[in-house]
Amino acid sequence: MVNSAKQSTPMAANVFFALLMLGISVYFVMWGLDYTNHQQVVLFLVASFFGIFMAFNIGGNDVANSFGTSVGAGTLTVTQALAVAAIFEVSGAVLAGAAVTDTIRSGIVDISDLGVSPNQFIYLMLSALIAAAFWLLFATKRGLPVSTTHAIIGGIVGSGIVLGVNLGGSELALSTVKWSKIGEIAISWVLSPVLGGALSYVIYGLVKKNILAYNDKMELEVKALKSEKKALKARQKEHFEKLSDSEKLPYTTALLRDQEIYKETDNPDELETGYYKELYALENKRDNLDTLKALKTWVPLIAALGAVVMTAMVVFKGLKNTGLNLSTLHSALVMGMIGAMVWLTAFIYTKTIRGKHKEDLGKATFIMFSWMQVFTACAFAFSHGSNDIANAVGPFVAIMDVIRENAIATKATVPAPVLVTFGVSLIVGLWFIGKEVIQTVGTNLTEMHPASGFSAELAAAAVVMGASSLGIPVSSTHILVGAVLGIGLVNKSTNWKLMKPIGLAWVITLPAAGMISAMAFLALSAIFG
Repeated sequence: MVNSAKQSTPMAANVFFALLMLGISVYFVMWGLDYTNHQQVVLFLVASFFGIFMAFNIGGNDVANSFGTSVGAGTLTVTQALAVAAIFEVSGAVLAGAAVTDTIRSGIVDISDLGVSPNQFIYLMLSALIAAAFWLLFATKRGLPVSTTHAIIGGIVGSGIVLGVNLGGSELALSTVKWSKIGEIAISWVLSPVLGGALSYVIYGLVKKNILAYNDKMELEVKALKSEKKALKARQKEHFEKLSDSEKLPYTTALLRDQEIYKETDNPDELETGYYKELYALENKRDNLDTLKALKTWVPLIAALGAVVMTAMVVFKGLKNTGLNLSTLHSALVMGMIGAMVWLTAFIYTKTIRGKHKEDLGKATFIMFSWMQVFTACAFAFSHGSNDIANAVGPFVAIMDVIRENAIATKATVPAPVLVTFGVSLIVGLWFIGKEVIQTVGTNLTEMHPASGFSAELAAAAVVMGASSLGIPVSSTHILVGAVLGIGLVNKSTNWKLMKPIGLAWVITLPAAGMISAMAFLALSAIFG
């Protein structure tokens, strides 16, 4: 499993993705120049580079974080994770990547009363992109999963304060920042991993107690019965060899008669030899073992719960911008139908388990939870593509719209080529620089199994949905890391030493991005005037 996250990338694939990135970038620039009417060409090219670069780094950090549990558990290889991400991340970005996005990301800085010129607004947003992109690259190369939303917010705060100082002094600059939002972010540093870890601990604790522990118990009993059967055959051989030649003939006749009766009888009293009576007792004991009880009882229920939660995530967070306008009732019915279908499918699958899988419960469990984890990974990818891509798209579209209209609008429409280009950049970033974060989340924090990986992803999705509904400030990145830690607590194998640099990175993401953005704003102002 560790090797799957560390596997080297084939040269042919590297060339393919490099050419793909180059080709889509060239196409995008040509389209963008026409879209912006060839105005402020140099500024547009700079903004395009850093916008695509930001999306590239989101892929390397945020997307890699989302797929870390699947790769670490051995459910998906890095290449398979890339294929899933390519389909569902890009689909989420294009189909539901916010038809309209706020130009001021997250409403973190209020510049409406500052009299900001169009170019100053461009420098503000471009500085935020530059800062967030470089901070994400720094964290990614060290395998540290951080919040891209916190990075872009920190960037906007940093450049916004510098802009405010230039226009009206430090007091005015500080007053533009919505410090209550910064406080919520600080709360999320603790709240997100605690909520994710607590729910993951509960879910995986139940899975381990009611499924994995039961399966281990059944496998031990089956192994013990096999040992008894082997010992019985050894005793029978030893007994037969001790018989005299005159005793062997009638005993062999009795054995042959019992062999025929044994195949058809349900009454052990019909058997004559002690060997077949004991063999019948062992086989009867084996037949009465319900080795699949846990899989048949618990897995369909857990799979259905996972399907409902992940469908809710896709419907409420992924498809909210597609114009489907599903009512709460319609959404609930969709969730219920998918949950019921998944329950029925899982239950029927457990009924079809035959042969060695009835005794090799570890393999049967691995297969079932692997399928469930692939489902959650796909849902996560779609939801992520439809939401977090806005961390790159939002500021960039605001820049492009100002270049085109030479005016600051409160909202800007997101053209499809932007979503496609930035969506492809996510995938290329995952391929080239995502393996370090995958390694951290998937194997270095704790050892993962499809059952534990599924539990972590389900817990993270449930917390994200619940917190969003209640308005609780959380970070999906921090939640998933917390969920992985919850798995480690159950297994008593958490790498707390690794959490120190990760926790430090979480805390300094916002101020670090803010400082880089402030310097970038000053540099852009000096270069472009």
